[in-house]
Amino acid sequence: MLRNYLKIAFRSLWKHKSSTLINVLGLAVAFCSSILLFLSAAFELSYDRFHADTDRLYRANLLVQDPKGEERSASMPYPLTPALRQQFPEIEGITRYEQGNGSVQYGNRQLEKEIDFIDPDALTMLSFPMRLGNPKTALNSLSSMVITENMAKDVFGTENPIGKTVQVNGQNGSKAYIITGILADFPDNSTLQFDAFVRVENSPDYERSKDQWDNTNHEVYVKLKPAVGQETMEKRLQSFTQINFQSVIRDQKALGAKPDERGELISLRLQPLLDVHFDTGAIQGAGTSRMYVYTLGLIGLFILIIAAINFVNLTLARSFTRAREVGVRKSLGAMRGQLFVQLWGETLLTCGLGLLLGLLLAVLLRPSFNAVFNANVSTNALQQPVTWLIVLLGFLLVTAVAGGYPAWVMTRFQTVLVLKGRVQMGKPGLLRNGLIVAQFAIACLLIISTFVVLRQIHFLRTKSLGFSKGQVISIPVGNEVTGTYALNQLRNRLAGNPNVVAITGTNINIGRGLDGSSTRSVVGFTHKGREVTSDWLRVDYEYLQTLGIDLLAGRDYSRQRPADSTTSVIVTSSFARQLGEKQPIGATFQTDSGGVYYQVIGLVPDFHLYALRSEVKPITMHLHQSSDISYILVRVTPQNMVATMDVLKREWQQIAPNSAFLGSFMSENTDRWYKREERLSQMYSLAAGIAIALSCMGLFAIALLSIQQRTKEIGVRKVLGASVASIVGLLSKEFLQLVLIAILIASPLAWYAMQQWLEDFAYKTSIEWWIFAVAGLLAVMIAFLTVSFQSIKAALMSPVRSLRSE
Repeated sequence: MLRNYLKIAFRSLWKHKSSTLINVLGLAVAFCSSILLFLSAAFELSYDRFHADTDRLYRANLLVQDPKGEERSASMPYPLTPALRQQFPEIEGITRYEQGNGSVQYGNRQLEKEIDFIDPDALTMLSFPMRLGNPKTALNSLSSMVITENMAKDVFGTENPIGKTVQVNGQNGSKAYIITGILADFPDNSTLQFDAFVRVENSPDYERSKDQWDNTNHEVYVKLKPAVGQETMEKRLQSFTQINFQSVIRDQKALGAKPDERGELISLRLQPLLDVHFDTGAIQGAGTSRMYVYTLGLIGLFILIIAAINFVNLTLARSFTRAREVGVRKSLGAMRGQLFVQLWGETLLTCGLGLLLGLLLAVLLRPSFNAVFNANVSTNALQQPVTWLIVLLGFLLVTAVAGGYPAWVMTRFQTVLVLKGRVQMGKPGLLRNGLIVAQFAIACLLIISTFVVLRQIHFLRTKSLGFSKGQVISIPVGNEVTGTYALNQLRNRLAGNPNVVAITGTNINIGRGLDGSSTRSVVGFTHKGREVTSDWLRVDYEYLQTLGIDLLAGRDYSRQRPADSTTSVIVTSSFARQLGEKQPIGATFQTDSGGVYYQVIGLVPDFHLYALRSEVKPITMHLHQSSDISYILVRVTPQNMVATMDVLKREWQQIAPNSAFLGSFMSENTDRWYKREERLSQMYSLAAGIAIALSCMGLFAIALLSIQQRTKEIGVRKVLGASVASIVGLLSKEFLQLVLIAILIASPLAWYAMQQWLEDFAYKTSIEWWIFAVAGLLAVMIAFLTVSFQSIKAALMSPVRSLRSE
């Protein structure tokens, strides 16, 4: 019997080759897209789950209430961790974590590596397996270093690294470290990514800031004991913050800040480790939005739904052409169950072919998908039992929905009515129309979302940042030489180059350069009873000239004034407003009690150091030598820009021969701020394209079957004098009405979804009415072209052939 069912199924599929091809290709594209999107979303959701006891691992967050609202930061002061370790026995393990880098030298090898600063507890509380060494004692000494297997191969080759000494340059000088342990390479889904660990006491800022509670520059991770809950621990921390942050609390009270729901003006909160990867709100947060991850899965589901709708529609449309076959089988004694199994078996076969082709496409397109969406779908993920289980469940769900309902409808046909040719469309026709509306509504939703995202990206990239980013080249200094030395050398070497307009240095890059680094330094203090918060920016001479920033008042830095390199600052307008001085030029202020007095010598307009997701921040520029230069900025003439870049590369090889030249144009760096939004637009565009293609494939097949059923009607109308245009309009009208209904449903949904997405940006474009009009017009045109092809063909058919069709 099974063999007979298979034979009938293959014959039926072959007989209706066009609809079979549409179904198989549509399902293949849907399965391929959904598999890649679901795996990409699953990878993002798997971040940090490899750690043992993730339910007890947290990152500390500092919440400060001020008159402007709540500010949350994951940046902590150095003395916090020792105090927590000493006062709270509920803490099983705690570590500070500060990112760093350095140039590692061993023999004649010198490599740039990320060397992060931690406390010894990190090796036991976090699940980074140690291949060699003892995790409990590996960092007992300040001169100890633990490295990854990958770094061990790069630096030592086949040698055993344990006990070997390396020299690290760039961490505020040069220091020798002894290798005391080798860790397994961190997995791709780890928030903490590093090449080596050393003790936090080796941080360049540690000695200066180890007792300062108002200087925050690193993260803190905590592991609680099994019986201690998050809320319990946060309540225990209330008295701790009241004691250790008294000055902050006093200042906030003076400013009129209101306590939060727990009655706290400043509080320590614990953020689950599994949430850290998705944190985009903290000052140092650079995580992936959960919205982006959920959008991946949702689009995969949309595409799968559209393919299933196509299948249901085509099968229902064909059901009335196969009604006589079903009636004959029933009259010959076939049971409903047998007919259901046979008809559903055809669905199973079609979906199986689509799934196999989709899996093949997923494997072939995986590298391109990873490159476009910056995803991390690996072939290993495609081989996991869990992946196959999800694919199988999805396959069964699609076949059950897409094949089960049409098979159930066909087996309910009454034999007598079928054989007399009296089967009516009835509810299946309503269902068909509803499904067409649903799939075009999804397609329109994606089209509108694509337009909004592209418009927002264009707005962000073209909005003025308050400086001239064109023709400026940013060069990361690295660790081989100091920034001051590199800057002076480059100035001397390029002094006579006519293509170089100005050269300066800074400790913070604008945009995301080729080194991928992003830093921020924020200083807060009280001035005459007013709370002042500012980004603290180390600059060098000619910074304003290099970036094309004009002075509003005062003067620029001068080499003829020695005080400029110690106590003079240039501030932005928003900083001046915070000071509250009637005349900001000449005003003085202190950032800490007993510290030096800084004097304002220049005032400039506000400009953006960071992406436009947040509002422009007050900035204080200084020349203080305690903070070294990390980036060199070079303004060049518009002519011969590529040749000038080559000159910079040659000169850099002379200045730092062992460091890679990572110079890039600042305009490209600022564009990289919005890579996440660009990936989102590409994802929406691709998904909208696939959704439209699948919807049109289904619409094309439905229109073909509908026109075939109305062939005699078309012939009669032509005999009675109907024009080709009137027949095309008649045949297309029904489908275009369905598309218009889909547009009306999709537009408010898209407006709401995109309005929520735009809320994440301090600077955003508006959602104009014409976006919906253009998206709707595009959908209508595509649908009309799809339907009119068959409509025109049917309208041009000879009436004689039409009337003979039955």
